[in-house]
Order: sequence, then structure tokens, then C-alpha cells
Amino acid sequence: MRHRKSGRKFGMDSTARKAMFRNMVTSLMLHGQIRTTEARAKELRPIAEKLITIGKKAPSLDGLEGQDLADARAQRVHAIRRAKLWINNPEAVGKVFGEYAERLATRPGGYTRVIKTSNRPGDNAAMAYIQVVEAMPEGEALEE
Repeated sequence: MRHRKSGRKFGMDSTARKAMFRNMVTSLMLHGQIRTTEARAKELRPIAEKLITIGKKAPSLDGLEGQDLADARAQRVHAIRRAKLWINNPEAVGKVFGEYAERLATRPGGYTRVIKTSNRPGDNAAMAYIQVVEAMPEGEALEE
């Protein structure tokens, strides 16, 4: 029984699984969407969302000086190093801390979506696209 055992194993050991997710999240951040199996997309989603949150929370260095600039720079370097644990491409790291952080700044979560597609012809596996969503639509403000 697998009671209280979270996460799927995908028939591989933990190091292979982590490497697979590192490669997948790097591709997702570079291209904005990837096609994979539905189960892998669902397991990838929390990793990608946490990375975008790290990118959003990293302080901007614009308009700061003195000790404030030093503190913000240290926090930003820490955030980038945390993101590099999962993203293995400098261009993808730049997109997370630049494009995605700006685009999703007002969005309070739910940065990715999984769209189910047809089954794969070879083994009939359920396939899906996972993609980074666009910014919050203008008409949809949060209710306070």
C-alpha cells in the first residue's frame, strides 16, 4: 500500500527523476510550453510554480543605493542560486527573473496550466501540454 507516499516514481530512482524534472523545468522556462505525459506534467507543475514565485519575490535593484542596494543584491543572488538548483541554463534563469517575474507580478499563483491532448500512438499514454500562462487579464482584479 502507498498510503501517505506522495509523488510518482515513474519507474526510476530519485537521481534520475530529479534530473528529468530539472531538464523539463528548464525547457518549460525556455520555451514557455512543453509536451509530455499527463502524469509528468502534473508532477512538474509545483516545481515550476515555486521557481516562478522565487523569481517574483527576488528584489529589483532599480533605484536603490547604499546599504539598501547591498541588501537587495544579496537577496537577489540568493534567489538566483536557489533557482539554479532546478534550472540548468542561464538563459532560462534570466527569463524566470526577468520576463516571467514582470509578466506574472500581479498574479497570486497558478502560473502554469496543464492542457490534456490525445494519447500517444505508441503506448497510448495520456499526453498533455504544460505551459506558463499569460499575465492576469485586465478585467479580472482580485476581490478584497
